[in-house]
Amino acid sequence: MANTSSAKKATRKIARRTEINGPRRSRMRTFVRKVEEAIAAGNAKAAAAALSEAEPLIARAAQKGIIHKNTAARKVSRLSHRVRALTK
Repeated sequence: MANTSSAKKATRKIARRTEINGPRRSRMRTFVRKVEEAIAAGNAKAAAAALSEAEPLIARAAQKGIIHKNTAARKVSRLSHRVRALTK
């Protein structure tokens, strides 16, 4: 348990951020999963549409510090590469 007042405040802040970040992370993962499901189904149009919805959420998650910016860029890059491969 936290001993100092600053440690107690840090614990409160962490709990508050965890409550906010959890739904954001979950929402991002949901949209990424929709892209992956469309890719697995072989539906290029649906995959492209899902990717265009997922991309801003991934970028926002990186901006808010939920995931690292390089992780976000890697996710978008790999998903877009797989979506492009469907159209060929």
